[in-house]
Amino acid sequence: MRSIRHFYSCIVYICFFVLLLLSSQSTFANSLNGIRIWPSPDETRVVVDLSSEARYSYFTLSNPYRLVVDLKDTRLRTKLPVVAQKSPVLKKIRKSTPPDKGTYRLVFELKKKLSPQVFKLAPTPKKEYGHRLVIDLPHGKVALPVIVPPQAIKVAKDASQFSGNADIIVAIDAGHGGEDPGSIGPRGKYEKSVTLSIAKKLGAQLNAVPGIKTVLTRRGDYFVNLNRRSQIARKNKAHLLISIHADAFISPQPRGASVFVLNTKRANSEIAKWVEDHEKQSELLGGAGQVLSKSNNDKNISQTLLDLQFSHSQKEGYKVARDILKEVGRVARLHKKKPVNASLAVLKSPDIPSVLVETGFISNPTEEKLLFQRTHQDKLARAMAKAVVRYFEDNPPEGTLFASRKKSRKHIVRRGESLSLIAQKYGLTVQALKSANHLKKNTITIGKALTIPGSGKVPITVPVIRNPVETQIITHVVKPGEFLGKIASHYKVSVADIRRENKLKSSVLKVGQKLKITVSLKDKPVRKHRVKKGDYLGKIASLYGVSISHLRQVNKLRTDKLTINQILIIPNR
Repeated sequence: MRSIRHFYSCIVYICFFVLLLLSSQSTFANSLNGIRIWPSPDETRVVVDLSSEARYSYFTLSNPYRLVVDLKDTRLRTKLPVVAQKSPVLKKIRKSTPPDKGTYRLVFELKKKLSPQVFKLAPTPKKEYGHRLVIDLPHGKVALPVIVPPQAIKVAKDASQFSGNADIIVAIDAGHGGEDPGSIGPRGKYEKSVTLSIAKKLGAQLNAVPGIKTVLTRRGDYFVNLNRRSQIARKNKAHLLISIHADAFISPQPRGASVFVLNTKRANSEIAKWVEDHEKQSELLGGAGQVLSKSNNDKNISQTLLDLQFSHSQKEGYKVARDILKEVGRVARLHKKKPVNASLAVLKSPDIPSVLVETGFISNPTEEKLLFQRTHQDKLARAMAKAVVRYFEDNPPEGTLFASRKKSRKHIVRRGESLSLIAQKYGLTVQALKSANHLKKNTITIGKALTIPGSGKVPITVPVIRNPVETQIITHVVKPGEFLGKIASHYKVSVADIRRENKLKSSVLKVGQKLKITVSLKDKPVRKHRVKKGDYLGKIASLYGVSISHLRQVNKLRTDKLTINQILIIPNR
């Protein structure tokens, strides 16, 4: 009888223990696994990684300014506080006393008053990202673009344009970024990474061409609103917008590059429809659609202006697309030999000719590997640069250096200028400049009027820029007191990239553990060169595989003259 009572007593204890365990698990149904901070020029995005869907509430406080986020039924599985790096609005994120036992309270210490946006994101299809709570902290007000008549949207003329020396501005958009990885390849590579690398390389190639300057819509791993990308191009008075992407499809077979142009009616291929659907996952509305919906002008007038501007930008965009396909087809496989029609938000800037270049299919295992090869990225960037130069040679905007190349003009020598600097500025050789001005020596005097000969018959060449944004894989050995956030901040990479590269399933690290981290060479200590007898800028630039313009820029050189034992900083890009 005693044994029976003992048996039932054990059953009761076991049931009580199970109920207690279940109760404790239900109290903390969610766990906070990590916090990531993504500062960008317009906003600071904070991403809270959770094990399941967030149940939350939030409010703001002043004196000092704070944002308080309460996470229901959540426990902490990461380290706090987290200090924000390079954010103009966020100081740090810390924990605080919760209102009840089942809640975890996060406090965001702010530098000023702002209106945060808080929303949830579901896991990505392949679970690279899990459940997330996103907090966007705006840095300030961003004005919406305004629809204006076609004659008013030309680049404003300044003194340099009247003399025919204005630069052509090319806006380069690296697709996706930050919390939006874009398409993900079979080996786990992110589209956002390859687009940024190629965009930077294309920018470096074009910046080396006299008469062309570029602006990037993003320069780091952060997300930029699709409307904002067009605004950046418009604010910088861009003559052309090129958006860089890596294609994907439901099957791994498709391969090759494509160029998309705007068609507001419908896509003309299954691939284009797929691209359109994926863009909608990033943002539902973009480009001129939002501008028109918020315009206070008469709708008929606005629509007429839009139609006129779209017609021009579509026509010019198609020309650029054909040139890009011709050049890219010489260095890579093409998926489509003609421009592909699609209705994409980033192409909907009515006043700027725009194209979207799909550099290859990241969903194809072979092309995923190829897209992340430095040499292949260099070839793609150079091919696109050649196409852009050819287009503007055939269609030079009025008042630019490209437009005035066929005409002879005068240049007054200023302090610090040399023949080589002046020749480079106008896309000439030193010998051609000397010949046009009957000069026997390379020396010139301040105030001298030089004749700049027309060079329209000589095609403009794109200088070879070797690996302008080279990266290197280093091995980091975990030291006592280090955690993923601290290591990521030190190497200027994201926690997500470290976890992906090392296939980490949790944020817990062990002392002595080795981590592979891909870092940008520009974030490493710069190299130095001591000038020796016989050295000159061209020789030194060739020795280190950098451009002469970068050497001048980094060392703030006003002339090409060097002195023996002079120390030059060699940029890593």
